[in-house]
Amino acid sequence: PPPPPPPPPPPFFNDTATTEIYTRMESSAASDVYKRQIVLLLFLLLGMPIGFAMGLTGFLGMTVIYQGIGPSLSMLGIASYDTAASYMLTVVPLFILMGEFAYHSGISKDLFDTAYKWFGSLPGGLTMSSVAGCAGFSAICGDSLATAVTMGTIAVPEMKKKGYDLRLSTGALAAGGTLGILIPPSVGFIFYAIVTEESIGRLFIAGILPGVLLSVLFMAATYFIARRRPDLAPPGQPSTWREKLGSLKGVIGMLLLFVLILGGILSGIFSPVEGGAIGAVGAFVYALIRRRMTWSLMIKALKGTLNITTKLLLILIGVGILGYFLASTRVPFALAEAVTAMQVNRYVVFAAVILLFILLGCLLNVIPMILLVLPTIFPSIVALGFDPIWFGVVTVLTMEMGQITPPIGVNVFAIGSVAGDVPMQEIFKGILPYFLCMVLCILLLTLFPQIVLYLPNLFFLTGPA
Repeated sequence: PPPPPPPPPPPFFNDTATTEIYTRMESSAASDVYKRQIVLLLFLLLGMPIGFAMGLTGFLGMTVIYQGIGPSLSMLGIASYDTAASYMLTVVPLFILMGEFAYHSGISKDLFDTAYKWFGSLPGGLTMSSVAGCAGFSAICGDSLATAVTMGTIAVPEMKKKGYDLRLSTGALAAGGTLGILIPPSVGFIFYAIVTEESIGRLFIAGILPGVLLSVLFMAATYFIARRRPDLAPPGQPSTWREKLGSLKGVIGMLLLFVLILGGILSGIFSPVEGGAIGAVGAFVYALIRRRMTWSLMIKALKGTLNITTKLLLILIGVGILGYFLASTRVPFALAEAVTAMQVNRYVVFAAVILLFILLGCLLNVIPMILLVLPTIFPSIVALGFDPIWFGVVTVLTMEMGQITPPIGVNVFAIGSVAGDVPMQEIFKGILPYFLCMVLCILLLTLFPQIVLYLPNLFFLTGPA
């Protein structure tokens, strides 16, 4: 008879005592994570800057795990440098600088004036023009808050002058600002690409059609509401075709920058990082040509860029320190394995992730959420078979929903500061139809993922760039 098969190799932990010790270590690490998350939330509620809060939480967590301050101090030095000394991060201040130059050169006002010539005579035309202006300005500004404040500064006085209902109008402006981080170039997509190591070029072009779709949904919602209640948003004076066509010169600056950046990236002439530099120079040259750039305005643009960039880098360093702590506990990996092992439909998991993003968006800005939550969730999403580019667009859109929902909708507070005499609760009420539009947009992207993937698959036939 054949010899009996060899016995199976012993397990790595081949005695009960060792296995029990290892289980206790994992349980203790998970307990430490939950305690540190409570500490992090406490720091945030006390008003500590989010970068300091995350860094301090990670430092304290590492000190507890290694039972000493030496390893924590070493980690502090390594994590801070490794996080901030990334070449890809140079694209962030460049795109922010481009948006600052575009704002100070008056491109935003030109876009609003052009949109009003085309949509002003329709019911809700002024509000629709504001949304269209937000979409146009989003093509040269990668931040939702900056988009909302910029267009709100221009549109709110006009809406008050023409007797518009400010609940509807300010709600549309707050929602329109979310287009700033969906339509490329987007700082949100840049940070998503850094965390997931996906192609920035693919993410940029993937956001175009969803951004256009969401803009159309916002404008359609405004039109139907104004059609039913003309007193809320009365139509303005119609413009002649000559005036409409003549107003198109106001979008030349935006189109030139948009085509210059995306065209150069997609054709391979320059990388996304170089595209940020070229876009900043292009916006500066356009402002000089239009004689709208002075020395004082240039200093304001540089100071604004420096202020935003340092805040983002501080948050990024804090997330890096916290990430070291989470990695040392191995809890994120265990969570990813638990999610993929769930015996439920993958869309149930996806719905839970969407709900988590919306809830976190009520407390945090988009960039901190991407840096804090995505490293834990992304491996599970990919393991479930979702396309990472598609998920990137849905992630940014979903996190933006939190920016217009109570209790801490940052876009709402930004528009409230611009509007002045409009109560916060009124703006939040005006948000509702546009929030439903965003829910509908996510549903459409889920049912028809080719809305996101068509352009990336068309332009990147040979693989990621």
